[in-house]
Amino acid sequence: MNIILLEHIEKVGAKHEVVTVKDGYGRNYLIPRGLAIVANKVNLAKLEGMKKQAAKKEAAMVSVYQGYVAQLAGKTIKISAKAGDSGRLFGSIGAQDLAAALKAHGVEVEKRIIAMPEEVKELGSYTATVKFHPEVIATVPFEVVAEA
Repeated sequence: MNIILLEHIEKVGAKHEVVTVKDGYGRNYLIPRGLAIVANKVNLAKLEGMKKQAAKKEAAMVSVYQGYVAQLAGKTIKISAKAGDSGRLFGSIGAQDLAAALKAHGVEVEKRIIAMPEEVKELGSYTATVKFHPEVIATVPFEVVAEA
């Protein structure tokens, strides 16, 4: 069965690609979930328009993401956490904590696009990577400080 993918699907194909899949997989999984449409003459004719529209939307999103990167440039995000006398944290700082701190600076990100350096369990300075888009990746320095 030939289908047009509406989303990138791992091990199947990229968005807007025409691929051949088994009939059951296409009919019972991909099409009902809105991940693909049947590759007939009408949908193949619409494909070029869909690609142009997606390219415009992606270009707009890339410019927004570049604005976020410019907004974060040169800033060190401070995250306060409870810590013991030795500087060891009660718990740890994760991607969700960094996402909340970034939101306070006016940049909303999902925690799944943040790559933390390692487990942050002590006070100090660290650097995380935020992958907004394959073309737009930001390095965000952050500092973990003790709550007063």
